[in-house]
Amino acid sequence: MAAKNTFSPSMARVAEAVLSNPRLVLEKTITELARHCKTSETTVVRFCRGVGLSGYVQLRFELATEIGREAAQFSAGVGHGADLNSGNTLVDTVSRIAFAEVMSIEETVSNLDMESLAAVIDSLDRACSILLFGIGASNLGAQDLRRKLQRIGRMAMDFSDPHDAVSSASLLSSHDVAIGFSHNGNTYETIEFLEAAKAVGAVTVGITNVGSSALATTADRVLLTSARETTFRAGAMASRIAQLAMVDFIFTGVAERSYDSSVAALKTTFNSVTPLKRNRSKTS
Repeated sequence: MAAKNTFSPSMARVAEAVLSNPRLVLEKTITELARHCKTSETTVVRFCRGVGLSGYVQLRFELATEIGREAAQFSAGVGHGADLNSGNTLVDTVSRIAFAEVMSIEETVSNLDMESLAAVIDSLDRACSILLFGIGASNLGAQDLRRKLQRIGRMAMDFSDPHDAVSSASLLSSHDVAIGFSHNGNTYETIEFLEAAKAVGAVTVGITNVGSSALATTADRVLLTSARETTFRAGAMASRIAQLAMVDFIFTGVAERSYDSSVAALKTTFNSVTPLKRNRSKTS
């Protein structure tokens, strides 16, 4: 902290306390930190502003984010609920999750194969029918892409039942596209879905976090996410965010290939549900 040498003795004590143990800021209120440093709350606020922050709340958030970054980079939690920590403050928890989710998007983008993404968008732009499938949390990506594609007039369907998914995939043709979502790439039902589509000549796409997985091996095109999650996580967090970001990349690419018709379709579909929104507001 280069500014430390310019601080008054009381501000320097605050700086020393924060540098030696950043978690003090997360564990203590501004009053408690001031008492710990034998100074006043006003001095703590001056210290925050002296390091370019608006106040104590921003200082807590910035330190929690940095601590969360270190935890996400260096921890290797195992066991059920390994992404939970009963000793965290709420600020620490929110910052840790926010960092992990932002990092999943940034790393997905930095590792994204743009040629594969462009090829997938080309296939979807030409497709007569588009089938989407995922199990559990991965089904959220399938649902989201289906809704978005339907908004611009594309024939898309998503499935939650594997029997429906596989039987529908077996009726596709070379003019169609099947996209399977699986974070670990080893979800049996999703692999079967892609294999059924591939057997009849449809273009198959796998969206997964593991490039060496069975799903990636099966698919004609693979789009890789980069999300770090514990094996026994409390629920899909960063993986879900990374998949939804990939959905947005795909949807926007398809929409921009037919910009005028996409904008017209978005306007039409928006206007079509306006009466429903109006009636709901009257009854609520």
